[in-house]
Amino acid sequence: MVREFQLPDVGEGVAEGELVSWLVEEGDTVSEDQPVAEVETDKALVDVPAPVDGTVVERHFEEGDVIPVGDVFITFEVEGEAEAEAKAAEADAEAESEPEPEPEPETAGSPGATGGDTDEVATPTDRVFAPPRVRRLAREEGVDLAALEGSGPGGRITAADVEAAAGTAPEPTGDAEAEATAATDETASEAAGAGATADATSSVGGSSTGTSQAQAQPPASVESADRDRTLAAPATRRIAEEEGVDLDAVPASEQRDGEAFVTPEDVREYAQAQRRAQEADREAVAAGEPVGDEGTFAPGERERREDFGGVRKRIADAMVESKYTAPHVTHHDEVDVTELVEVRERLKPRAEEKGIRLTYMPFIVKAVVAALKEYPEMNAVIDEDNEEIVYRDYHNIGIATATDVGLMVPVLEDADGKGILQLSSEMNELVERARERSISPDELQGSTFTVTNIGGIGGEYATPILNYPESGILAVGEIKRKPRVVEEDGEERIEPRSVMTLSLSFDHRLIDGAVGAEFTNTVMEYLEDPNLLLLE
Repeated sequence: MVREFQLPDVGEGVAEGELVSWLVEEGDTVSEDQPVAEVETDKALVDVPAPVDGTVVERHFEEGDVIPVGDVFITFEVEGEAEAEAKAAEADAEAESEPEPEPEPETAGSPGATGGDTDEVATPTDRVFAPPRVRRLAREEGVDLAALEGSGPGGRITAADVEAAAGTAPEPTGDAEAEATAATDETASEAAGAGATADATSSVGGSSTGTSQAQAQPPASVESADRDRTLAAPATRRIAEEEGVDLDAVPASEQRDGEAFVTPEDVREYAQAQRRAQEADREAVAAGEPVGDEGTFAPGERERREDFGGVRKRIADAMVESKYTAPHVTHHDEVDVTELVEVRERLKPRAEEKGIRLTYMPFIVKAVVAALKEYPEMNAVIDEDNEEIVYRDYHNIGIATATDVGLMVPVLEDADGKGILQLSSEMNELVERARERSISPDELQGSTFTVTNIGGIGGEYATPILNYPESGILAVGEIKRKPRVVEEDGEERIEPRSVMTLSLSFDHRLIDGAVGAEFTNTVMEYLEDPNLLLLE
């Protein structure tokens, strides 16, 4: 039995995912839970497992496609059920191809007659093989199908046979005769091993006697077949629609009843040829070479263009939603972290003994959590649908992380219940897996407040955009040595101190400016005296 597998929701709230790579080919045998594809969604790269044991029948998308959750993603043939389905399909096809028997008068020997016996009725030997469309044409033209010898596969009568018998077949023109001659020559070359083109196959298909035609390859220039009518199965038409291909433009590898018949393979090969041609054009533009007609140059030949999609597009959408939904306000300040620097330097060897690289971020996270407890508005969120403010009694801190594919925000869950070393160990692991793109979607969701370190690349101040729908995000700048006035024993003096900058953005619908400033002051208090963190 053929099973269609829809793209599952691989993360809470995910609406679509980008197909990064297929891990199986059509015809491969797979086992349940075996990864069949890599899909990037919500900034994470995840494996999609097979739901059953079976064989891959069809992959419905190409690498790079964005697939909505719930769309048919891949089709499997379940083991042990394919044979029964094949027999049923064969029986349906035979029933469809056979003509409807003409009603005959019921006699004493017929099964339908009153008092009829059960004698077996002999099968007529003069059965006519013709599809309904050809039968209708024969009735219109007054042609007796029983008197015709079919030229189609298996002796089937075609529309061309009926038109020839009725004398309504169009007379071939000189050009058509030349094309037919050329096609015949190409077919002869194919028999010698040359291989026919799609046009040759189309030209000689009407006189075929059931011999299998060579698979036609789309021309390198991806020329259109430009037909007015094309025969194709519903599944083939669906594939053409998914690929964005004009079915009448696809070179046909077969003919049915004198007309072009396009297969799924024809559509896929034509679509691939189109993509190769488009990629060649893009490479030519990137290299500053002319594309299109001779003598013309692509617009912006000194520019390079690439698709605006994938992770970058989703980041952009999130930024737009955040900026145009929540009115942002950013509060800036500086904090003297000289004592924090000294504490970290003392604790680094202890952390290294346990295999942990100790940074400043765990201290900052602990300070943020302590401040969130004092100002729960900063840990709240607005439920716009129900017009309510939702206060969260848990503290999941997002750590904004720069990766080669864009910004990711792994989440430290329940940060209020963890110590400095545990926070440091978990944070290092999450950040590393985010940069390797091996992090799971669940680990990128559920944050209540975000911290971003702009100092890692030398920045001081910023205006960070909220990780919507969160109400606050804190950017920490680079620690620099700056002159500061220090008071001791009633005397003031200037000495170099370690100073960190803070930039707090918050949702002004929920957070007033005074609350934002007080929250920042509380964070600064814990960073200036890290011993206070021992009380948390």
